Amino acid sequence: MKPELRRRLISSIEYLRKMGFFQDYSSLSSEEMLEEIFHEETCYENAWWTGREITGHLEKLHGQSVRAPNWLGILPWHKKKNVINSAFWTLCMMGFFAILSSTMSKSPVLKPFSLSLGTPTDWTGIVASASTIPGILVSLPAASLSDIYGRKKFILIAGFIFASAPFLYLLITVWWQLILVRFYHGFATAIFVPVAEASIAELFPTKRGERISLFSSATYVGRVIAPALGGYILFATTNNFHTLYLCVAIAGVTALVMALPFLTERKQIISTRQHDARETVKKIFHGWRIVIHTRGALTVSLVQASLYYVYGSAEFFLAGYLPEVAGLNEFLTGIIITSIIGIAIFARPYMGRLSDKIGRRTPIILGCIISAAPMLVIPFVTSFWALLLLALIYGFGFASVTASTPALISELTPKELVGTCMGFLDTMMDVGQTLGPIISGLILATSLQYVGVFLSLSILLLLAGLSFALSKVPKEK
Repeated sequence: MKPELRRRLISSIEYLRKMGFFQDYSSLSSEEMLEEIFHEETCYENAWWTGREITGHLEKLHGQSVRAPNWLGILPWHKKKNVINSAFWTLCMMGFFAILSSTMSKSPVLKPFSLSLGTPTDWTGIVASASTIPGILVSLPAASLSDIYGRKKFILIAGFIFASAPFLYLLITVWWQLILVRFYHGFATAIFVPVAEASIAELFPTKRGERISLFSSATYVGRVIAPALGGYILFATTNNFHTLYLCVAIAGVTALVMALPFLTERKQIISTRQHDARETVKKIFHGWRIVIHTRGALTVSLVQASLYYVYGSAEFFLAGYLPEVAGLNEFLTGIIITSIIGIAIFARPYMGRLSDKIGRRTPIILGCIISAAPMLVIPFVTSFWALLLLALIYGFGFASVTASTPALISELTPKELVGTCMGFLDTMMDVGQTLGPIISGLILATSLQYVGVFLSLSILLLLAGLSFALSKVPKEK
């Protein structure tokens, strides 16, 4: 290296250190940092965006393109792009098999399996909801810990649970054991989804909407396929529950295998400072306070909770309204309900890409309005084609909002708390999806019946859109 170039690069490192970069490498001199950078020995987990920022600072300082340094262990530009894309598609494939496995363990096998074990009627609801409880309890703490200890550890933990839980179903002999296994199985999704989304947000700082949406669509594909595949297995095996859960295990083990490449990542040459339990808890609660008090983060989370409150209610009560009131058979009912997720699978990546270009506010506000309109009309319509059209419109509006909310909250909060904000958003989502059917069920029991249910859902979506429009969430991209 020419002495002048070496001097300028060392000067740049010193300048960046004053700005707060390289804090984990305080034990090294700027000269030692430069040597490790060029010899590809420095590795900084979760630093894809940092590498871009550093390169940008160097170009600004020296007025020329700087691509030679292998900043923070990131490969040269063309190789780095391939590595990032490989990590992204690995997460997508893992998400597909993981959600395929977890959903197939529930739908449609869970109810007949629980009944075969002699589950008391008043405990069937607990069996069904046991796997959702970890989502409320664990998503936020697990995602926060990933900010401190790194993402890959928690992705591997989730993969292990996805792979091991299905085998426990084979050992169940009494109904209460099913509740325990469902509870354990729920930890997998609760940990995996927010941590994976945080990883993607860091990998693609300028394409967060599109890439997080692509990941979500991959999981949705698994969610849509699972009930049909599970139903076919039960049909072909004459309700052999053990065979079905072996198939669930195959999908879960495949998800774990997809996570194994994360084990091959290079370890840090310089070990980071160890955190004791008290310090870790203190950092977690400090991160939570920052996210809650970040302008707009709570508003975005409430919009997300409202969207999933409505989605959980609509999915559940459409299954009753369509055959009971509209007079549709089970096949047509399944088509309409599946179309909501079907349109979301295709629309979310495009709406995410749009929000990356024009900003998050417009897709969220318009999405709330678009998804509210069908809810207002559904209880007055009985035609299959009209109901299918309304379901597609609702699914598009739902996709428009949910394609923007994860990206927006990750942009509003500090970069070192991306996992925490994703965990907070997922927790609010789970709360909304859990409360929706419960509260809507109470409305259904009144004289308003289905009209009251869908009218309340429409009002909630409009209020969510209005509150976001009037909020102080930054209007710029």
